[in-house]
Amino acid sequence: MTIRKGYSDGPEGQVHWRASGASPQGVRDLYCFSPAPFSSMAFTNLMPYLADKRRVVAPDYPGQGGSDGGSPTPTIEQYAASMIAAIKDLSGDGPVDVLGFHSGCLVAAEAKLQAPDLIKRVLLIDVPAFEPETRAKYLPVVGAPFETSDDLNTVMKAWDMAVTKRADIQSLDQCYALFADSVANGPRMNATFHAAFTYDVEERLGALKSGAAILATQSSLLEASRRAASLIPASAYVEALDIKRSVLDESAERTSEFIRSILDQS
Repeated sequence: MTIRKGYSDGPEGQVHWRASGASPQGVRDLYCFSPAPFSSMAFTNLMPYLADKRRVVAPDYPGQGGSDGGSPTPTIEQYAASMIAAIKDLSGDGPVDVLGFHSGCLVAAEAKLQAPDLIKRVLLIDVPAFEPETRAKYLPVVGAPFETSDDLNTVMKAWDMAVTKRADIQSLDQCYALFADSVANGPRMNATFHAAFTYDVEERLGALKSGAAILATQSSLLEASRRAASLIPASAYVEALDIKRSVLDESAERTSEFIRSILDQS
C-alpha cells in the first residue's frame, strides 16, 4: 500500500507526515506517534496492515525527521501541540484515534489531554512509565543534547540501535535508512528521550479518565507498562508476551491484530 508524504503547519513550523489509506465515512483516522530516536519512518512496516480500512498518518515531531523547529531539550507538551495541529489540518474536527509506541505513548496521552474532543481512543504500546527516581537517574545518560563530532565513534550507539540489532530482522536498506534518520537530527538526536524523561508521568497519565488501551509485549518496558495500567483509570490492558522483539517490524502483523481489535470495537 502506497505511503505518501506531506506537510502541515504547526506552532514550530512545518510538520512532516507520512500517510496511507483513505478516510471512509464513519471510520476515524489513526495517528501514530514514534519512539525515540526515530521519526515516523519507524511505522512504515506497520502502516500497511492498518490502512486497508482507515487512513493512517504518522507525523514527525518538531525538529525530528522532516519537521521544522525545536530545541535540543523539548517537552512532550510541545510535541503534542504540533501533533494536534497536524491532526486538525488533515482531519478537521475529528474525532480521530491516536497510537503511541515507547516515548510516543506519552505524546499520545498528552495529545488526548490537550484535545479531548478531537481524540477518541488512545492506544499505547510498551509505555515508558518509569518511576521518578528512574527518570532522574537516566535523564543525564540518554537525554542530554548530543554533541556532534567528526569522530565516528560518537554515533556507534545509533549504529548499533538501527543496524547491528536489526540486521537479522530487516533489510540493510531499511537499517541504513533508520540510522540516517536518527543521526540526521544532530544535536537533537536525544531530544525525544529528554522530553520523555522529563514528563510528569504520574500526574499526566493519571489525568486520562477513559478511552485508553495498553498493549505490553515481552520487552524491557513490560514492568513500566504494567505501572502505566495502574496509573490510568479504567484502562484496558493486554499482555502479548509472544511478541518478544521488533514490535513495529518483524511482529508488525501480530501487533496490528491488537490495534485493529481495539479500533473495530469502538
